Amino acid sequence: MSQTTDDADSSEQPENSASTQTPGATTSETTVTVRCTGHIRDAVGTHELEFTFAGRTLRAFLDAFFAAYDVADLVLAETEAEETASGWAPEPEELPGTWQKNPPGDRTRAFARVMINGRFNELLDGFDTELSDGDRVALVYPFVFCL
Repeated sequence: MSQTTDDADSSEQPENSASTQTPGATTSETTVTVRCTGHIRDAVGTHELEFTFAGRTLRAFLDAFFAAYDVADLVLAETEAEETASGWAPEPEELPGTWQKNPPGDRTRAFARVMINGRFNELLDGFDTELSDGDRVALVYPFVFCL
Protein backbone atom coordinates (compact mmCIF):
# COMPACT_ATOMS: atom_id res chain seq x y z
CA MET A 1 0.00 0.00 0.00
CA SER A 2 1.25 3.46 -0.71
CA GLN A 3 0.28 7.04 -0.56
CA THR A 4 1.52 10.36 -1.83
CA THR A 5 0.59 13.81 -0.70
CA ASP A 6 0.35 17.12 -2.42
CA ASP A 7 2.01 18.87 0.53
CA ALA A 8 5.71 19.64 0.35
CA ASP A 9 6.64 17.82 3.57
CA SER A 10 5.64 14.20 3.34
CA SER A 11 8.25 12.99 5.82
CA GLU A 12 5.57 12.55 8.48
CA GLN A 13 3.62 10.06 6.35
CA PRO A 14 3.70 6.48 7.69
CA GLU A 15 5.29 3.75 5.66
CA ASN A 16 2.87 1.00 4.68
CA SER A 17 4.12 -2.52 4.21
CA ALA A 18 2.79 -4.69 1.42
CA SER A 19 -0.13 -6.82 2.53
CA THR A 20 0.44 -10.53 2.87
CA GLN A 21 -1.30 -12.68 0.32
CA THR A 22 -1.82 -16.37 -0.15
CA PRO A 23 0.49 -17.62 -2.91
CA GLY A 24 -1.39 -17.71 -6.20
CA ALA A 25 -4.18 -15.44 -4.91
CA THR A 26 -4.80 -12.20 -6.74
CA THR A 27 -5.94 -9.08 -4.98
CA SER A 28 -6.78 -5.99 -6.95
CA GLU A 29 -5.45 -2.66 -5.81
CA THR A 30 -7.37 0.58 -5.94
CA THR A 31 -5.97 4.10 -5.79
CA VAL A 32 -8.25 6.85 -4.52
CA THR A 33 -7.85 10.51 -3.67
CA VAL A 34 -8.44 11.03 0.05
CA ARG A 35 -9.55 14.41 1.32
CA CYS A 36 -9.52 15.12 5.04
CA THR A 37 -11.08 17.95 7.02
CA GLY A 38 -10.99 19.21 10.58
CA HIS A 39 -9.58 16.93 13.25
CA ILE A 40 -8.83 14.21 10.70
CA ARG A 41 -6.74 16.63 8.64
CA ASP A 42 -4.79 17.57 11.76
CA ALA A 43 -4.15 13.92 12.65
CA VAL A 44 -3.21 12.86 9.10
CA GLY A 45 -1.07 15.95 8.50
CA THR A 46 -2.47 16.93 5.10
CA HIS A 47 -5.79 17.78 3.50
CA GLU A 48 -5.35 15.59 0.42
CA LEU A 49 -3.38 12.50 -0.56
CA GLU A 50 -3.47 9.59 -2.98
CA PHE A 51 -3.88 6.23 -1.23
CA THR A 52 -3.50 2.77 -2.74
CA PHE A 53 -4.98 -0.24 -0.95
CA ALA A 54 -5.76 -3.89 -1.61
CA GLY A 55 -9.44 -4.37 -2.44
CA ARG A 56 -12.28 -2.50 -4.11
CA THR A 57 -14.68 -1.52 -1.30
CA LEU A 58 -14.97 1.36 1.12
CA ARG A 59 -14.58 -1.19 3.95
CA ALA A 60 -11.21 -2.37 2.51
CA PHE A 61 -10.13 1.27 2.11
CA LEU A 62 -11.06 2.16 5.69
CA ASP A 63 -9.27 -0.90 7.09
CA ALA A 64 -6.07 -0.04 5.17
CA PHE A 65 -6.29 3.70 5.85
CA PHE A 66 -6.86 3.22 9.58
CA ALA A 67 -3.90 0.80 9.69
CA ALA A 68 -1.73 3.54 8.14
CA TYR A 69 -3.22 6.50 10.02
CA ASP A 70 -4.52 6.24 13.58
CA VAL A 71 -7.79 8.11 12.97
CA ALA A 72 -10.41 5.36 13.31
CA ASP A 73 -11.56 6.75 16.67
CA LEU A 74 -12.28 10.09 14.99
CA VAL A 75 -14.49 8.49 12.33
CA LEU A 76 -16.08 5.26 13.57
CA ALA A 77 -18.69 4.90 16.29
CA GLU A 78 -18.91 1.74 18.37
CA THR A 79 -22.25 2.54 20.00
CA GLU A 80 -25.41 4.30 18.95
CA ALA A 81 -24.70 6.98 21.57
CA GLU A 82 -21.40 7.82 19.83
CA GLU A 83 -23.12 8.30 16.50
CA THR A 84 -25.92 10.47 17.84
CA ALA A 85 -25.69 14.15 18.66
CA SER A 86 -28.04 15.48 21.29
CA GLY A 87 -29.95 18.49 20.12
CA TRP A 88 -31.93 21.24 21.68
CA ALA A 89 -35.01 20.71 19.50
CA PRO A 90 -37.50 17.95 20.27
CA GLU A 91 -37.44 15.08 17.78
CA PRO A 92 -40.73 14.67 15.92
CA GLU A 93 -42.43 11.27 16.13
CA GLU A 94 -42.39 10.95 12.34
CA LEU A 95 -39.33 12.27 10.60
CA PRO A 96 -39.92 13.90 7.20
CA GLY A 97 -38.23 12.50 4.09
CA THR A 98 -36.09 9.42 3.79
CA TRP A 99 -33.70 8.70 6.63
CA GLN A 100 -30.92 6.17 6.27
CA LYS A 101 -27.96 5.31 8.42
CA ASN A 102 -25.26 2.71 8.32
CA PRO A 103 -25.97 -0.64 9.98
CA PRO A 104 -24.43 -1.48 13.39
CA GLY A 105 -20.69 -1.98 13.01
CA ASP A 106 -20.56 0.46 10.08
CA ARG A 107 -21.47 3.62 11.93
CA THR A 108 -19.69 6.95 12.01
CA ARG A 109 -19.40 9.29 14.98
CA ALA A 110 -21.75 12.22 15.38
CA PHE A 111 -20.61 14.95 12.97
CA ALA A 112 -18.05 12.65 11.26
CA ARG A 113 -18.95 11.60 7.73
CA VAL A 114 -17.49 9.49 4.95
CA MET A 115 -18.23 10.61 1.41
CA ILE A 116 -17.50 8.99 -1.95
CA ASN A 117 -17.41 11.38 -4.89
CA GLY A 118 -19.45 13.90 -2.92
CA ARG A 119 -22.17 11.47 -1.73
CA PHE A 120 -22.61 10.22 1.82
CA ASN A 121 -21.72 6.54 2.04
CA GLU A 122 -24.98 5.62 3.78
CA LEU A 123 -26.85 6.82 0.68
CA LEU A 124 -24.84 4.37 -1.42
CA ASP A 125 -24.03 0.83 -0.20
CA GLY A 126 -22.57 1.85 3.15
CA PHE A 127 -19.11 0.43 3.82
CA ASP A 128 -19.70 -2.13 1.04
CA THR A 129 -19.73 0.64 -1.60
CA GLU A 130 -17.50 -0.34 -4.53
CA LEU A 131 -14.61 2.03 -5.22
CA SER A 132 -12.80 2.59 -8.51
CA ASP A 133 -9.40 4.05 -9.30
CA GLY A 134 -9.61 7.84 -9.15
CA ASP A 135 -12.63 8.01 -6.81
CA ARG A 136 -12.59 10.73 -4.16
CA VAL A 137 -13.07 9.59 -0.57
CA ALA A 138 -13.64 12.37 1.95
CA LEU A 139 -13.19 11.83 5.68
CA VAL A 140 -15.02 14.74 7.21
CA TYR A 141 -14.84 15.70 10.88
CA PRO A 142 -15.29 19.44 11.25
CA PHE A 143 -14.04 21.56 14.08
CA VAL A 144 -16.98 22.47 16.31
CA PHE A 145 -16.68 25.48 18.55
CA CYS A 146 -19.28 26.40 21.14
CA LEU A 147 -19.31 29.85 22.65
